[in-house]
Amino acid sequence: MKWLVAVVAMLAAPALVAAPGIDAVTVTPGQDGEQTYTLSIQVLLLMTALSMLPAALILMTSFTRIVIVLSILRQALGTAQTPSNQILIGLALFLTFFIMSPVLSEIYQTALAPYLADEISASAAVDAAQLPLREFMLAQTRDDDLALFARISGHESFERESDVPFTLLMPAFATSELKTAFQIGFLLFIPFLVIDLVVASVLMSMGMMMLSPLIISLPFKIMLFVLVDGWALVLGTLATSFYV
Repeated sequence: MKWLVAVVAMLAAPALVAAPGIDAVTVTPGQDGEQTYTLSIQVLLLMTALSMLPAALILMTSFTRIVIVLSILRQALGTAQTPSNQILIGLALFLTFFIMSPVLSEIYQTALAPYLADEISASAAVDAAQLPLREFMLAQTRDDDLALFARISGHESFERESDVPFTLLMPAFATSELKTAFQIGFLLFIPFLVIDLVVASVLMSMGMMMLSPLIISLPFKIMLFVLVDGWALVLGTLATSFYV
């Protein structure tokens, strides 16, 4: 739960920078004794920031790489909708929490906990929360992708990693994750493609051209995947790929 709170607080923090506390409703007394209730603009900003949580989960964490690789793996196996999209997304989500746990724990310890204890201001908490997330994203971002978006935005170069703005780092990180995910997916596809080619060649040599090769190759692909403990290999490789 602390990790979830840390993510929410990290995203909502920009809406809280203006003041360390939030007055949800302000009451203004009128001249005739009436009272006017006004919803604080900071609460509206907070709710807007919370609505960006799904987008941040996809673009600023390991979720993108994981869910793409799992989708390509399902396509390579040829099992149609098995596992279902709900299972793949749930698996990717919890694996994301596992991979991001060091980052989220550091955000909680260095930013959220001191802020909740009134030890630091909201702006200082935002700055502290950015550091571990920035380090994670920069470690996974390719230099050529970062240079591409820097050139598009008009930046020549950056002297320090801290000079890279989040508006530039996020698309570069997302592009790098897409490249890495498709590279891993390509390597996963090769052994299953070989099985499909072998089965198709055998069926053609036997004159059974009307029989779909997928019907014959599917059990062999599932058997191969189970014998090599494929799920452990794929998930373990995905987890270690972020910290190698």
